[in-house]
Amino acid sequence: MLLIRMKEKKQKKEKKLKILVASDIHGDKDAVEKLAEKAKKENVDLVVICGDITYFGTGLEGMIGPFRKINKKVLLVPGNHEDIATTDFLVQMYKPGVYNLHGYSIKFKDIGFFGIGFDPSLTLESKHLEEIISKSYEKIKDSKHKVLITHFAPETRKFKALGEIPWEENKIVTRIVKKFKPDLVLCGHMHEFEGLEDKLGKTKIKNVGKHGEIIEI
Repeated sequence: MLLIRMKEKKQKKEKKLKILVASDIHGDKDAVEKLAEKAKKENVDLVVICGDITYFGTGLEGMIGPFRKINKKVLLVPGNHEDIATTDFLVQMYKPGVYNLHGYSIKFKDIGFFGIGFDPSLTLESKHLEEIISKSYEKIKDSKHKVLITHFAPETRKFKALGEIPWEENKIVTRIVKKFKPDLVLCGHMHEFEGLEDKLGKTKIKNVGKHGEIIEI
């Protein structure tokens, strides 16, 4: 009996964080409803959206509400289809429980999340870039696992082989990954590469899409 209890305690202690991650929804309400159903069925701890939740800033209605109705926390970053103000508006509309991680970080259990979305003011030469990422990373650097949420994928051999012409944002994310070395990068933007996985050094890269994917950390 004692041995069984010890095993049960160990299993509870080692329980992983279950996440539903999606990207590039582009105002598709039906897609959001299906994602919310999946989040409920799988009993996820967290929902992550890697940008382009709207279509050029339109189609805000119903994009976050279905997740909050089932009491799921949501992390998101802006994509190139919405600005930071639009993303912050969604946060204000549905808070608490919704977080814009562009330039910020947050911890759940022993996992630290930090993020960078689309921001026209950021360039490879931008000192502001280094400042905001360093400050956000500093708060979660001691986490057991570190996850970067971004809209653009870093440059990897597999992505290049498939013919993607990197934007400057791809280069920026690559620079961030090489410097901070997160365990995992969750990204989107490239619809045709939905489900693609690769590595940059020891960092695992997952490109997701509107259909969503369940991962455990």
